[in-house]
Amino acid sequence: MTDALLRADMVTLAYDDRAVVRDLDLVVPRGQITAVVGANGCGKSTLLRALARLMKPRGGSVLLDGHSIAQLSTKQVAKRLGILPQSPLAPDGLAVEDLVARGRYPHQTLFRHWSAADEAAVEHALEATRMTELRTRPLDELSGGQRQRAWIAMTLAQETEIVLLDEPTTFLDLAHQVEILDLLADLVIDHARTVVMVLHDINQACRYADHVVAMRDGQIHAAGPPHAIVDATLVQDVFGLPARVIDDPETGTPLCLPAARERRSTACLVNAGDPAERSVS
Repeated sequence: MTDALLRADMVTLAYDDRAVVRDLDLVVPRGQITAVVGANGCGKSTLLRALARLMKPRGGSVLLDGHSIAQLSTKQVAKRLGILPQSPLAPDGLAVEDLVARGRYPHQTLFRHWSAADEAAVEHALEATRMTELRTRPLDELSGGQRQRAWIAMTLAQETEIVLLDEPTTFLDLAHQVEILDLLADLVIDHARTVVMVLHDINQACRYADHVVAMRDGQIHAAGPPHAIVDATLVQDVFGLPARVIDDPETGTPLCLPAARERRSTACLVNAGDPAERSVS
């Protein structure tokens, strides 16, 4: 069985009286990329917040290294786990290297201020994200892809084994999406990180993730390696979309091709008449 740094045991999450995630069990494999996918409103981002201890479960528990994350101090969590939320904000005019340096805050104490180790961590993070030449540039002068790399550099400087990212490719063009996903893959391969990211694009999840978690209505519908779980039935069940799933000619991973409009319309009529007809292959 794959060793797990982070897991959720029978977790229920709710906003006021509305349960968003119910009795969910999740194991995050160590040293791999886990991609969480699903339709809007299925609970993906809410689950990520709970894994980062930004949201307290109504039931169940999140475990970090086998210990309840709720019982750990903020600094203990910050030394093991970093999170990059959607659309993070920084003060106007903040330079890239100053943003990245903020990743070292969990390592500061009353008796330990900025050190050579902190400086080395920042330099390493800038180099790994290819941001060294942009270190003095204000964050608000960068392109979307460059800004996202700067935020990832801050998370990398934190030197946590686990990195959580909520839709890291949102609002980026295709080239910058690929750039960010390549960078995250490099973090796992070259720097032994464990990455969990919420993605909208199931094809990107299949191409980059070792482990895919497909959510539906606040629960895990399927989880495992992309080739083991992603097929036309899963796409229909999770996204409500008739599709073909073929081998990606570049990587051999599952590639989802939504059915043409005419076939989608036919599938909707078939599904309405016979619940057993669940997918278009």
